[in-house]
Amino acid sequence: MTSQNDSQQDAQGQSVYSQLLDDIRAGRLNAGDRLRETELADRLGVSRTPVREAIRQLEADGLVAHVPRQGASIRTLDYAEVMELYEMRAVLEGTAARLATRAASDIEIEELEALNNELEKAGATPEAFKLNRLFHAALLDAAKNRFLTKSITGLQKALMILGPTTLTQPERARNAVEEHRAMMTAIKARDPIAAEAATRAHIQAAQRVRVRDLRFRDRGVLDDAF
Repeated sequence: MTSQNDSQQDAQGQSVYSQLLDDIRAGRLNAGDRLRETELADRLGVSRTPVREAIRQLEADGLVAHVPRQGASIRTLDYAEVMELYEMRAVLEGTAARLATRAASDIEIEELEALNNELEKAGATPEAFKLNRLFHAALLDAAKNRFLTKSITGLQKALMILGPTTLTQPERARNAVEEHRAMMTAIKARDPIAAEAATRAHIQAAQRVRVRDLRFRDRGVLDDAF
């Protein structure tokens, strides 16, 4: 009976963890938001135990921190952490593109092109976020390296804290599609050097937009202080 209860709590903990990840990804939970166990348990219809376990998992992922006298809250990344995350993303996804030139099948390349075409049609809409995630996930699948997949998955969780995708900006959405095309051209040509370079350029372009957004956000905080 105890074993059955433990299994049920483990399953509930995973369910709550997945729900909280979705909330962070969708912007329903943002950096600095407090995670109150009682409120979350009531909202999700579970006891506090699976909520507590889910928060522990988020803390292990680096998404949650415990603030003295406040409890658990979604972490806020500082400027240096944001830069480091994007630097590692450029390295890892650049490697994925390089490996894909050798390992991707024609069908996988066609799927990448189809996703990018859908992304172009979506424009700067919430759908673009989903399609962009699918595109990068498909690229990672095409690389066929489980250790690389594990590393990028962990990095992507940390990136969730940054908030809404930069693809909500029309110019960035258009540029991302063209950058993806440059990546695809290199992958189709089976050119690993060009594929890695194009992917790094794509990530760095997103990084520049993110840094600009952070600068304006911080400036807004300073302006409000006066």
